[in-house]
Amino acid sequence: MKMSSSSEEEFDYSDSEIDQYVEKPYEQLQSGFYKVKGPNGTLRCPFCAGKKKQDYKFKDLLQHASGVGKGSANRSAKQKANHLALAKYLENDLMDESDVVAPPISLKPTPEISEKDDLYVWPWVGIVMNIVVPEIGSREIGDNRYWLKRFSTFKPLEVTLLWNEDKRSANAIVKFNGDWGGFLDATKFEKMFVANHQSKAEWDVRNTNPGPNIYAWCARSEDYESEGSVGDHLRQVGNLRTIREIVQEADESRSSVVAHLSNKIDMTNETLNQLLYKYNEKSLSLTRMLEEKDRLANAFIEESRKMQRAARDNIRRILDEQEKMNYELEKKRRNIESWNKELNKREAVTERERMKLDEDRKKNEERNSSFQLASMEQKKADENVLRLVEEQKREKEAALKKILELEKQLDAKQKLEMEIVDLKGKLEVMKHLEDQNDEAVQKKMREMTEELDEKVETLAEGENLNAMLIRKERECNDELQGSHKALITGLKELHGVRVNIGLKRLGDIDNKPFQEACRQKFSPEEAQIQASTQISLWQSYVTDSKWHPFKVIETKGIAEEFIDEEDEKLKNLKREWGEAVYEAVVVALKELNEYNPSGRYVTTELWNFKDNRKATQKEAISFIVKSCKSSKRKRT
Repeated sequence: MKMSSSSEEEFDYSDSEIDQYVEKPYEQLQSGFYKVKGPNGTLRCPFCAGKKKQDYKFKDLLQHASGVGKGSANRSAKQKANHLALAKYLENDLMDESDVVAPPISLKPTPEISEKDDLYVWPWVGIVMNIVVPEIGSREIGDNRYWLKRFSTFKPLEVTLLWNEDKRSANAIVKFNGDWGGFLDATKFEKMFVANHQSKAEWDVRNTNPGPNIYAWCARSEDYESEGSVGDHLRQVGNLRTIREIVQEADESRSSVVAHLSNKIDMTNETLNQLLYKYNEKSLSLTRMLEEKDRLANAFIEESRKMQRAARDNIRRILDEQEKMNYELEKKRRNIESWNKELNKREAVTERERMKLDEDRKKNEERNSSFQLASMEQKKADENVLRLVEEQKREKEAALKKILELEKQLDAKQKLEMEIVDLKGKLEVMKHLEDQNDEAVQKKMREMTEELDEKVETLAEGENLNAMLIRKERECNDELQGSHKALITGLKELHGVRVNIGLKRLGDIDNKPFQEACRQKFSPEEAQIQASTQISLWQSYVTDSKWHPFKVIETKGIAEEFIDEEDEKLKNLKREWGEAVYEAVVVALKELNEYNPSGRYVTTELWNFKDNRKATQKEAISFIVKSCKSSKRKRT
């Protein structure tokens, strides 16, 4: 959804309104929404996140904020207001930082080193001298893997054997890791041989006659510059460096990396805050749209009810007018008949008078015949109007029910669309925070993309299926309505004793409990009058849509309606007339609430009296066929 241009991210102020809009960014700076102090104690401008320079001294940052806020011609009014708020924040809240020097970056402690600037071969290398392979016995001494396993305590990376000309003795170059852990391993390696009197000093003394022992030490400058295979190999694999140089380079590199990462984290946090703000704003807009949709739906339902009431009033008015016209027509017909009788009683004195009387009689008969035909046509028109009124009422009820079902489907569709919009928003956030080398982030984005595609496909399938089901439902509903009317008409024409399948007026109160209760309280003459009065009164209560003695109870996530036994009218009825009368009224209420909750008027339905439930069309058809066969057998 496209956001309105009046949102805070796109709103700008005129130069005359700058002072009025300084307070809001100032409060955001005080609350920590905008970060001024970096993690290493440096100061930065939160409103210039895209600039390369982000490490300011207090005076430089104050000068930058004041200059942009008051004198920069190429900045917008909003940027000026933000920088004026930053200058106010520095002067009021960070004045104590003006003389504070940024604390040094805490680095990982380096191993203890000698004060001498000894030159070591770097990456760290150990030298093993006087490796002699015996003629008889273990020949694995001449294998690199043997020495890797022997020196595994010191974690060497590799061991390279340099053979002498006799191929019976060799020297070895042991390569360690280039970090401080590798330096510690190399130092331990050298100390072990010093403790065993097999160090470089012993090798220098016994060089001519070393015996079978090996000698080892860390490679330094004299080894690097020596002649022979050892010196040549050292010059190929390493360089001479002092400990102090390595420490200084590591410190500089670490400081640069920390500063760069700190700046990148601040910029990323600021971008994330902006994205979260936009996301929350879009979510709020969607919520408002849904509320507006609900309001419009309720208004539509209310307007539909008003139109139905207006239609009923119009139909009632038309029927009243038709009744009035019928009355006047009947009155005129009676007047004509009386005139005809008077004409018949008169006797014509002359032939002319008799001819005149005959002519008048013929005219009166023609008029009477026309009035009778008009009366018959009026009766047919009245019957057609009543039939159309009933059909229109049923069609409106079915249409209203279908509208409510479609609104539920629309809510489900809009919920799915919101999930799709939400997934798209999350994907946009993930793209802004995407790290090309982070496999977990890429995997999460792929999963979210697959979920989004699946929901979009589900939405399309749901729409196609919904359209098809609506079409099928309309066709089936038309057929069912026709057959339902025919079945009710057919059952009305059948006469006989009470059977399992028949017609029941749902919502009609059973008279027997009232009659029995009145016979117990009143005399036989008065009991009949009281029973009729109470039945008529409670039938009006039951069909009154304003009285709704039900309560909603939710069980396992499903909301169901039950009779509210605490309803005042029902409590008084039970207390005054007893349990049987109370049950008769409750049964009528339940029938109306289940089968005609919107209209609350008595309806005729197919009924299975054996199972005390609504009969299916199949059961009604089967019953009619059996009745017809039975009637044929009786006639034959």
